[in-house]
Amino acid sequence: MEVETHAPGGAAAATGDELRRLLAATLSPDKASVDAAAAGLDRAAAADPRFPLAILAVAAGDGDQGMRVAAATYLKNFTRRNLEGRLSSSEIYREFRDQLAQALLRVDPAILRVLVEVFRQIIEKDFVKENSWPELIPQLKLVIQGSNLISPGQHPEWNTINALKVLQSLVRPFQYFLNPKVVKEPVPQQLEQISAEILVPLQVIFHHVVDKVLVAPDEITLEYEQLLLITCKCMYFTVRSYMPSRVKQILPSLCRDIFRILDSLNLNRYPEDGSTMKLKIAKRCLIIFCTLVTRHRKHADDKLDSLPNRICSLAFDVISRVLETGPGWRLVSPHFSSLLDSAIFPALALNEKDIAEWEEDTDEYIQKNLPSELDDISGWTEDLFTARKSAINLLGVIALSKGPPVSSAASKRKKGDKSKGKSERSSIGELLVIPFLSKFPIPSHGEDASSMAVQNYFGVLMAYGGLQDFLTEKKELTVTLIRNRILPLYSLDQCSPYLISTANWVIGQLALCLPEAMSKNIYHSLMKALTMEDVEDITCYPVCASASGAIAELIENGYAPPDWLVLLQAVLKRISTGDENESALLFKLLGTIVEGGQEKFLPHIPEIVSNIANTITKLLPPIPDPWPQVVEQGFAALVAMAQSWESSAPDENKNHEKRIWQSGQSSIAQTFSTVLQKAWLSPIEHVDLHSYNSALPPPSCVNDASVLLEFIMRSVTSLEEAASMKVFELVAIWADTIACWDSWEEMEDQGVFNTIKEAVNFHQRFDLTGFFMKMLPSQSENGSQSSVIGRVSNFVTRAIAAYPSATWRACSCIHTLLHAPNFSFVTEDARKTLAVSFAQAAFSRFKSVSASPAGIWKPLLLAISSCYICYTDAIEQVLRNYDGNSYAIWASAFAQVSSSSFSPGLSSESEIKLAVLTLATLIERLLALPMVDMKVLQDCYASLMESCIRLKEVQEDGDNDNDDGAEDLDDDEEEEDTDEDDEDSEDDEVLEETEEEFLERYALAAAGESLEIVEEGDIDDETQDIELGSLDEVDIQQVVFSLMQNQPALQAQMLPDSLTERITGTFPEYEHLFKVHQKS
Repeated sequence: MEVETHAPGGAAAATGDELRRLLAATLSPDKASVDAAAAGLDRAAAADPRFPLAILAVAAGDGDQGMRVAAATYLKNFTRRNLEGRLSSSEIYREFRDQLAQALLRVDPAILRVLVEVFRQIIEKDFVKENSWPELIPQLKLVIQGSNLISPGQHPEWNTINALKVLQSLVRPFQYFLNPKVVKEPVPQQLEQISAEILVPLQVIFHHVVDKVLVAPDEITLEYEQLLLITCKCMYFTVRSYMPSRVKQILPSLCRDIFRILDSLNLNRYPEDGSTMKLKIAKRCLIIFCTLVTRHRKHADDKLDSLPNRICSLAFDVISRVLETGPGWRLVSPHFSSLLDSAIFPALALNEKDIAEWEEDTDEYIQKNLPSELDDISGWTEDLFTARKSAINLLGVIALSKGPPVSSAASKRKKGDKSKGKSERSSIGELLVIPFLSKFPIPSHGEDASSMAVQNYFGVLMAYGGLQDFLTEKKELTVTLIRNRILPLYSLDQCSPYLISTANWVIGQLALCLPEAMSKNIYHSLMKALTMEDVEDITCYPVCASASGAIAELIENGYAPPDWLVLLQAVLKRISTGDENESALLFKLLGTIVEGGQEKFLPHIPEIVSNIANTITKLLPPIPDPWPQVVEQGFAALVAMAQSWESSAPDENKNHEKRIWQSGQSSIAQTFSTVLQKAWLSPIEHVDLHSYNSALPPPSCVNDASVLLEFIMRSVTSLEEAASMKVFELVAIWADTIACWDSWEEMEDQGVFNTIKEAVNFHQRFDLTGFFMKMLPSQSENGSQSSVIGRVSNFVTRAIAAYPSATWRACSCIHTLLHAPNFSFVTEDARKTLAVSFAQAAFSRFKSVSASPAGIWKPLLLAISSCYICYTDAIEQVLRNYDGNSYAIWASAFAQVSSSSFSPGLSSESEIKLAVLTLATLIERLLALPMVDMKVLQDCYASLMESCIRLKEVQEDGDNDNDDGAEDLDDDEEEEDTDEDDEDSEDDEVLEETEEEFLERYALAAAGESLEIVEEGDIDDETQDIELGSLDEVDIQQVVFSLMQNQPALQAQMLPDSLTERITGTFPEYEHLFKVHQKS
């Protein structure tokens, strides 16, 4: 990065006019013109070594914005294809690199967004991996110091926001460990330099801008808010994995400024100008705090205002650890009584902070004191350290400890009994803890939180919840406590909600040891708590939350209610009358109830779905704003209903039951359609595009909404039904929504992939007019036109580069999208475009994981092979364009994946068929080359023969599945017996993993050496039947036989003798070919 102010070089002069003409042609609506222009640009790039400079000059120039965006976009793709090849290692490349950095300081935001992606590719290679740009950081420091917001008037052409975007690109790669295989990786030298020379001085600027924003918010321009946001992002990327030494020094100042920003927020009103920048800044501040607490706890503890609580918590934890040793137990045990009375119990009792937190932040109160499976788990939950939690843990440890020997008259033995004279040992829980807690009586009617009896009994209930392990072993004692010490609370007039909520939680904790005889009383009490109204000015939301959690715990542990329908009706009624927070919680409980009592509820599911839908449609915002949590939980409840209904489908031969079930299916689908129309289509009809850049629905619940759409499409039986439920319109907006999806979450995306396959199935059955292939206007910000298939394919292409399971699912969808849709002669070009796009994305991902064989190779290489079979010449060209050797690399890797030695190998019949067809084509193409790579050819030939044998075995095994299943069942029973014996022989003691052991195990996992972690994706996805379309009808054996007959050169290829014997044994008709081979 040169800091002189000259414009990008004159390389553009020689080819400027022609270059602009070609770029303008890429904007044409005519596809042929666009393809011709792209080919012309490719030829210009190949002919002129200074081409990158020329196209950069256009992108950073003063011309038409559309042309500049086109130039920047082409440059991004050109750089990605050529960065590792001819673009690098030249003077022109270094000149291009410097001019790109200069251009980034001046261009407008639309161009900056694209050029920054070019810059990131260069940064990843030159700065992060090779550390070959030493002058970059000092020069960027000068630029930031002299930019327009920092030093007005000094260098007005240097835009501060642009310069900070460059800084963001520099630190972004360091948000992840560069070498996770190293147990304790030091902070990279580049990040230390950035911290010392740029981030530390930038913190001073950050502090002054925070002052400006807080003192005179009305006078602050958007640029200053952008400065705060980008600086926060840079800090987050810096500390997400590492902690540079100089950043430690500015943490106190940074945290103080962040607290000031958060304190200034007013969440009760929406900004008058509609801007969400302050909220984005606050969100990033919270993410920084979360990172500091979870990743850099020792540096964050003194920044959080909970030091006394933390010290008490640690003190209890130390005692717990000491008690795990023999000497420690002997040291502490004499003081159990005083410890319980003066330290543990006071930490459990209700206090003023609890009461304040109940009213001011009920969610945090619940997470700290009443945790359940229904709570939303976040990164903070594990770090809500409190003295109470540690005291509860210590009490549990003490209760399980064995007391001194006790002789008993009841322990007399018969004569000759070897155990005679031995003394029994009771636990400390029986001897000390339970008697101590029994001293505190149940409060009287009407006592409030100011009563000492209420405060103490709150501590008693907390203690019972902490004694879960102890009480599970003492079921009779547990029943007595529930009957005499907990259930009576629900009969008190105006019992304190603090006690009822805690009693609910205790019942949930003790779910494993509750007798069936108490079911009616327990569920009656919990349902009473579930519908408890606010007491004067005290909210009862925690009471409802803890009751919901307790009911869920009971159901999940097999403790059924006496009347499922009564429970269901109570929950549905509460959902319709409660506030949004309660409804969100009860939607979760509803899913648990329906799953637990599925058979009881099946006839009622259509009605339940209708009730949920009515609640959701009332709460949906009228414009495409993010949906409230209650709506998201409502969608999740609808998904639970859909899954329960589909799992209950009767057998085909039960005609009457089948008709009833199909009627319910149709009713549910109609309701789902109504909900999705309200959520997706209504905002588009009413949104003011002058106020909102996009009419697309928010990305809320994309996975759950996809599941509902899948249900609708699967339920449709006629075109009339499809029209009445507006399925085509819903599919179009759904595809538009997922086209640019980038919020990848492993558990949140699976429904989208399933819906893609169902959409293709729906297209085959009902899309008679080719709607899925038509170009439709997008509701997104850019407003471009695209087809449904194109939008879905865009999602799949992006998914290939996401997390491993998404790669598996995306590759499975590639086969479906290429082979299943009804492509006509007119739309064949679109199919070819999809194949090229898929192949590029899959091979790019494969290159990133190609250092050593891995399971994720299989889906990637099979996806490329599907594209290759469809358009052999085009895909071969794609691979050769990547670099000169990529075609051979793919062929060699595919032969390796197809061999019998690779794991996970090809397992399904469709996978093996595709492999055979691909290998046969590859061999023909390789033999046609003037210079054949004999090693690759021989590997392909051997894998082809092995795949043929495997295919025949799989086809034959399909006829014997039932017999094999019975044998496998016997084997499983034997294995279970063995496992039980092994478990019985193991020591019950489990040693806690140390930090060093954890880091070592984590490093091994990153290096691919751990057997406990499957990084390639879900095990279920490793064996999959892939869609082959018309290829499934091809006579595979005839293809191979013809290949061997028509390619004499193959008969001279040496195969291992063992493989030759297997081939002739499996396919006797090949024997004469191998005799010819042996003679030669």
